[in-house]
Amino acid sequence: MRLPLGVRLGLSVTVLAAALLLMLPNFEAARNGPLGAFLPDLRVSRGLDLMGGIYLTLEVETSKAAENALSQTGQEIRSLARSNSIQITTPRLSGLSRLEFSLPDSAGESALLELIRRQYPAEELEISTQSISGGIRFALAFTASRLKALEEAALDMALTTIRNRIDEFGVAEPDIRRQAGYNRIIVQLPGIDDTKRAIQIIGRTAHLEFHMEYDQSALDMSRVERGFLPSDALRLPLQDGHGAEKFFIARREAAMTGEYIEDARQGYDDNNRPSVSINFNRRGALQFERLTGENVGRSMAIVLDGIARSAPVIQQKISGGRAQITGRFTVEEANDLALVLRAGSLPAPVSVLEERTVGPSLGQASIDAGMRAALTGIFLVMVFMLAYYSLSGAIATTMMILDIALILSGMELLGATLTLPGIAGIVLTIGMAVDANVLIFERIREELVRGASPHQAVRLGFSRASVSIFDSNLTTVIATMVLYQFGTGPVRGFAVTLTLGVIVSMFTAVFVSRVIFDLWITGKSLKVSI
Repeated sequence: MRLPLGVRLGLSVTVLAAALLLMLPNFEAARNGPLGAFLPDLRVSRGLDLMGGIYLTLEVETSKAAENALSQTGQEIRSLARSNSIQITTPRLSGLSRLEFSLPDSAGESALLELIRRQYPAEELEISTQSISGGIRFALAFTASRLKALEEAALDMALTTIRNRIDEFGVAEPDIRRQAGYNRIIVQLPGIDDTKRAIQIIGRTAHLEFHMEYDQSALDMSRVERGFLPSDALRLPLQDGHGAEKFFIARREAAMTGEYIEDARQGYDDNNRPSVSINFNRRGALQFERLTGENVGRSMAIVLDGIARSAPVIQQKISGGRAQITGRFTVEEANDLALVLRAGSLPAPVSVLEERTVGPSLGQASIDAGMRAALTGIFLVMVFMLAYYSLSGAIATTMMILDIALILSGMELLGATLTLPGIAGIVLTIGMAVDANVLIFERIREELVRGASPHQAVRLGFSRASVSIFDSNLTTVIATMVLYQFGTGPVRGFAVTLTLGVIVSMFTAVFVSRVIFDLWITGKSLKVSI
């Protein structure tokens, strides 16, 4: 049942007024004028290609996150066994996906299996055992479902961490999202000035690990000097305060990672050199206390992004969950490192696959070119519609202007970003909106030729054209949904504006213009000018 004309008129005026109200904050004169205090705090965000800035494609090494999780599982199992008076060898990674340790006494096999299963269900951890001389060898691996969950968690955590870093850095309205189907994150930072520093902060893994020194008695130093190491050993470059090139031989598996960091601040070491002080959360503090308590008298490397920043000798058990990272830092470098650690250490290394920088002048040139194209297209369409359809063409051009206002208002409400392809989407929408009006006008013209009254011609023209308009626009919306789901930033910007344009053009062509036509012919002996 069709709504009364008064109701439809009121709804149309309300939507138009709301669209104009949302549009006003985009104009500086309106914001600074007397209405500024009453306007909503909403504006259309401009994308990277319109404001300038940087574009990064980051890849998260999710396999490293799974490896760290498996190594951490080994540490927890060892602690669990020890608390139940079961002695096992130190768990070590075999390859990247299997953890091995031995139980010297086969009599404790059932008790250890029960302890592990109580902590790690079969859906998460696969366990196999093998009899060896003098005991039982255990081999543990994550199940496929658990590995997938760890990789998804690593991607989500990396996304959150990068967003936190950018928020701390102070970039306005960044665009950060996962790339569908890949272990990648797309980062767009429009309008920033210090691009070099931003890239260093965002692209820096800041992957913090603590590695224990490898047992020197088990090393053949002559082979080590020639580059030969055991499979469970790792040769790390060591930065000391004098800049000398040194190396530290550590256990390959990390004894602890930086995921438990609660806070990080820039400070100074005992020699008054810039350093970074870190505090662990409760779980991290307990783990750090256990780690230092079990390794008194041994060296522990504090490794940041594959480089040992320092390798102090543990003098005593360290309680309280505090540690210090020293090295050849400037004050700004120490502040930046504290920022990324405080925002959250990435769960796995991140590499920069693509880096693009857009200058502000190029962004302004894009705006100017896009605006010229849009205004030229609007002007030509208006001239054609007015020349061919007379007063009905004036209605169509009015609807076209209302479409643009509604599109931009919808982008504000959705928090969408306007990009150069988005402007192209708006221009395309103008053509599609006019196409809908043309269908309606031609149907009305046909009915008038057949001898229908103006009232009948308008009613039949709108009802019969609406089906075709709906079908054609529905297929367009389906296509734009696919573009949005699988596309990246610029493609998504095009999909958003085109989708909004299709929806609002259907509303204005089928609903609002019908209200205007009904007002035009209701109670008057006027002919419809088509």
